[in-house]
Amino acid sequence: MNFPEPRPRAERAAVIDLAAIRHNVRHLSHVVSPARVMAVVKADGYGHGAVETARAAVEAGAAWLGVAHISEALALRKAGITEPVLAWLHTRDAEFGEAIRANVDLGVSGWDLDAVVAAARDLEIPARVHLKIDTGLGRNGCPEDLWEAFVGRALAYQEEGLLRVVGIFSHFAVADEPHRPETDEQLRKFRDAVAVAEDAGVDREVRHIANTPGALSRPDAHFDLVRIGLGMYGLSPFAGQSSAELGLRPAMSLRSTIAACKEVPAGQGVSYGLHYRTKEPTTLALIPLGYADGIPRVATGGPVQVDGQTYPVVGRVAMDQMVIDLHRTGIAGTPDSFEGREVVLFGGEGQPSVDDWAAAAGSINYEIISRISGRVQRVYVDTAAAGDAPAEAPPIALEAAPGAPAPAPAAEAGQEQAVRAQ
Repeated sequence: MNFPEPRPRAERAAVIDLAAIRHNVRHLSHVVSPARVMAVVKADGYGHGAVETARAAVEAGAAWLGVAHISEALALRKAGITEPVLAWLHTRDAEFGEAIRANVDLGVSGWDLDAVVAAARDLEIPARVHLKIDTGLGRNGCPEDLWEAFVGRALAYQEEGLLRVVGIFSHFAVADEPHRPETDEQLRKFRDAVAVAEDAGVDREVRHIANTPGALSRPDAHFDLVRIGLGMYGLSPFAGQSSAELGLRPAMSLRSTIAACKEVPAGQGVSYGLHYRTKEPTTLALIPLGYADGIPRVATGGPVQVDGQTYPVVGRVAMDQMVIDLHRTGIAGTPDSFEGREVVLFGGEGQPSVDDWAAAAGSINYEIISRISGRVQRVYVDTAAAGDAPAEAPPIALEAAPGAPAPAPAAEAGQEQAVRAQ
């Protein structure tokens, strides 16, 4: 799909299609049913805007919202969002009391259990907690050998009326590589941890371990709840598999305009370090986006589309700008000058992709979208999508576990309904 033209056009804009967010949530909800979906809107909704994407996700049926930090959860509450929210990454300075007061669920896996309980005791309000087990990722999460005692401590606090254990969760390490055996081992450990907790008396509401790749390739990991992050924003977590093949619609299009053009001779150096020199007389076009806007400095060769034609970035990306070589002369200063023309760095069908930029930067698509800075204006559009409900699809191409559900193809976008800039 192509994104509708934002009006008025911003100098630099990340155009977010909320209809794509809703489509992706509905589609992934269909894939993981009867499990429910937690829409992960941490890091300002992976750069898409946490409040706007959270609202769109809830409209599409997301039952929970997920964030890393309590401050992110409190921002959702301040915006009037009342759905269940889980925050799971804490420091000693975290606002546990404010989270409990705002009815935010808290992930705990060690020292944070006692800190949450202290805040609950002061407020005389029981906390809602999800106990996290480290099944192999090696970040936060209770170690296996301490799990039984950790569960016992949580239940003792529950008996005092200081908390309620509502969830048990973990996180996959390599689900984006479906052939890796470590995912099977993590699932075994998670099931064992759940059994220990239930035998001890935990009456949980939800179990969750699957992220977007787990949702798409491991139906045996869906349990009660699936946390979808990247997939909600329409991007593929799998190498060699496109968003369209997974039935997803990219929600963000990054655009700007050509700020200046000039004709240069052969041998002209371009940008810091002069690592690129023109091979013949040509026209260089200046794009007012750089690493201060979130474009990786190392992403030389990243694609920029102008009038349907794609040109690679030449020379180093600077703080505020980058350069493309139009490989032609007789442009600058003529009536058909490229100055002022729109450029698209990445977007939907027929445009360069986030994955193209990730490849140019030697990174991953998660990083490209989430690092787009606040200097880039977010422009929200909402397209009327024909056939938003997911349909049956041909078999998925990735090496999924046996019995993995096949995603539905993306529906075509229709007419623009509304545009709002922020």
